[in-house]
Amino acid sequence: MSDRLREAHGLHQAGRLTEAAGVYREILTLDPNHFGTLYSYGLLHLQTGQFQEAEKVLRAAASLNSSSSDVWSMLAAALQNLGRHEEAIASLDKVIELRPGHALTWNNRGNILLETGRIEEAMRSYDRAVTLKTDYAEAWHNRAVARIQMGDYPAAESDLDRALLLKRDYAVALEHRGVVRALQGRHEEALADYDAALTLQQPTAALHCARADLLLGLGRLQDAVAQYDQALALNRSEAHAWHNRGVALSRLERFGEALESYDLALRLKPDLADAWRNRGSTLLALQMHSEALSSYDRALAIAPGDVESLKSRGVLLIHLQRYADALADFERAVSLRPNDADAWHGRGNVLARLNHHDAALASFDAALRLQPGDAATLYNRASLLSQLKRYEEAARDAEALIAIDPDYTLARGILMHVRLHVCDWRGFEQARQEIAAALHAGRRAIHPFEYLTISESPAEQLLCARISAAASLPVSSPLYRGEPFRHEKIRIAYLSEDFYAHAVAFLSAGVFEHHDRDRFETFGISYGPDDKGEMRARMERAFTRFIDVREAGDAEIASMLREMEIDIAVDLKGYTGGARPGILNFRPAPVQVHYLGYPGTMGTDCIDYLIADPVVVPEEHRPFYSEQIAYLPDTYQSNDSKRRIAARVFDRAEAGLPGRGFVFCCFNGSQKILPDIFRIWMSILGKVEGSVLWLLEEHPSASVNLRREAQSFGIAPERLVFAKRVSLEDHLARLKLADLVLDTLPYCAHTTASDALWAGVPVLTRLGTTFAGRVGASLLHAIGATELITHSASEYEKRACELAHDAPLLAGIRTKLARNREAMPLFDTARITRNLEAAYVEMWNRHRRGERPASFAIGAPK
Repeated sequence: MSDRLREAHGLHQAGRLTEAAGVYREILTLDPNHFGTLYSYGLLHLQTGQFQEAEKVLRAAASLNSSSSDVWSMLAAALQNLGRHEEAIASLDKVIELRPGHALTWNNRGNILLETGRIEEAMRSYDRAVTLKTDYAEAWHNRAVARIQMGDYPAAESDLDRALLLKRDYAVALEHRGVVRALQGRHEEALADYDAALTLQQPTAALHCARADLLLGLGRLQDAVAQYDQALALNRSEAHAWHNRGVALSRLERFGEALESYDLALRLKPDLADAWRNRGSTLLALQMHSEALSSYDRALAIAPGDVESLKSRGVLLIHLQRYADALADFERAVSLRPNDADAWHGRGNVLARLNHHDAALASFDAALRLQPGDAATLYNRASLLSQLKRYEEAARDAEALIAIDPDYTLARGILMHVRLHVCDWRGFEQARQEIAAALHAGRRAIHPFEYLTISESPAEQLLCARISAAASLPVSSPLYRGEPFRHEKIRIAYLSEDFYAHAVAFLSAGVFEHHDRDRFETFGISYGPDDKGEMRARMERAFTRFIDVREAGDAEIASMLREMEIDIAVDLKGYTGGARPGILNFRPAPVQVHYLGYPGTMGTDCIDYLIADPVVVPEEHRPFYSEQIAYLPDTYQSNDSKRRIAARVFDRAEAGLPGRGFVFCCFNGSQKILPDIFRIWMSILGKVEGSVLWLLEEHPSASVNLRREAQSFGIAPERLVFAKRVSLEDHLARLKLADLVLDTLPYCAHTTASDALWAGVPVLTRLGTTFAGRVGASLLHAIGATELITHSASEYEKRACELAHDAPLLAGIRTKLARNREAMPLFDTARITRNLEAAYVEMWNRHRRGERPASFAIGAPK
């Protein structure tokens, strides 16, 4: 028997395990209770991973000799591998009864306790191990691992230092010290530990992955991707590595590759909520919105309380204009994590879009309390304060934003915008130059509509529009793909937010009513408010069909237009406040046009035509427009000949005007009053004794600032008189008290010029260099009063003084305006409608012939 056992031991030691096992079985067949054979056979099973067999054999050995600590120790190992941790601990406790000073057993006991989450008990076992054997490097290391799980990183690092002092080539301890240092933000030291570990051991996927995670945290994205690739070359089934590789690729904007990484991670671990969330964000970047939403939904199905997924889905739902759903996500996010600044910021964004202004401001305030100086929140709060006409508060936010990030998107533009609304001209010229420089550098520094106010360069306005369109109107698949429509009448859809008591409605209502219904079907697509007023009711009657789409997203509205087979879609908003250029970005119609509301180019290929006239867009300016120009013969601007002027006769006193003296007037928005034009106005007042300048009171601070500026020119502040807002009918009647309207530049009077001319008041304008600065001249051409168009600052000033001093000359012009109001094209609503319809027919015929959009001119009607 002893010879056969020696033979078995020899085979076992030589690694010939199958032969050794055969001999052990032979012995046990003869003597089932041979302790030495059971012990060795149990060890062999343990070594070959046959843990159930090992347990059976070792239990038999323990029953024969319960005082053998080695048997109990091996049995504990078998049970641990079988996941039967409590039994394994019980076996180790048997060893400790037999050998209470055995440090290895205390260490192993700590490992099992740590594996089962009993960290404090594990610590007590490790403490006993290192007390018994102070130079026990492995126990110091394992104690550190427990401390890491407890979140006590400094103590963990101290234990790892002790382990490495005892065993300098201890690769796993170096790896874990790298983890601890990374968790404490000491990334370069952590990287050094990982590199040292890699030199001491065969590289593992886990170590490469840990090093890659560190590189990802350091922002060394290319290096991180390379490291993840090394990890995955060793173990392609590591879901964590695929996921974090995707994160690095996403940050590198290699979105297609990132998506592949996330998909591979999810094949390995379908319940990885972070991967679903990050996959959603990558799909959002790829403009695959429905797929992104599905990914966020999957993330939240796995982890319903995941705040990051709620916030990410909320951002997407805002983009999809599903504001109520987005608000629900952000509300849940702030309830789950009240100290999350991003969640409050997102909530504020949604509430602002829902016009819940007070609640939105409260959310932005909460976000900034949690994260003071956050650039995005400062910008959005400034935007909302501007919308609420709380311009000085908005300016403070914009100033703070620029101090933090001078190149933040649109920051300089909004500061310029809000300051101009209160006529705060501090640093105006420098700011204008900085904005122009930023645009030439390709940065989105200002909103295109705001730039019209300060820019005299049509080339720069085109550049600004192109930059804005590239950022806000991503390329999308066209809904219209060339299929022919069979209906008899041309279907025209007008899209606007302004189908209520608004300047655009006042100008265009008559045109909509005059459309030839035998030739055209017209559709009013309204995404603005319903004020329940007279103009709204008139608009609803004016179209063949009026559709309120306020609650629908851009994509939904575009799909509706396509289903309705709209032939010509006309955007009346451009880039003005509340505009939704994203609708036509989906190309729902064969012909797409922008008209009336925005005096400039859209800078995008999704708009085919701009309706203009030869004055606002002369031939030499056509290169500055992304659209083809449809030239109307008289003026591009529509006017409504039904506008009523109140019968009431205002006197000067009730308007706040002096009883005597010449009344210069400008009811343009205060943001159009720039330093150069104001300087000329003050010079005019200085030369026309007793005259006053009558302005619109838009904001108390604007009035204060303008009066202070007047005083700096030696003009008594009371010579600036501010008119309060009244109804349109009363406004037109009150206007007759003015002797001469002085126009602004570079953005001149548009609707306000039509108002004055309709009321019979002369408008003195200076021909600008951009569409926005040439509208006054266009209107004067159309009413036959070109003598009121000047071509330089000096001519403008001289002409204003001449008209103020020559009463008969001015009276003659007023008589002419009264006569021409009925005789000339400006207020001939039927004529402008026929011109527009001729332009639409030409656009449609070109499309039907398969021709590309091209500029054309409509001749004057006969």
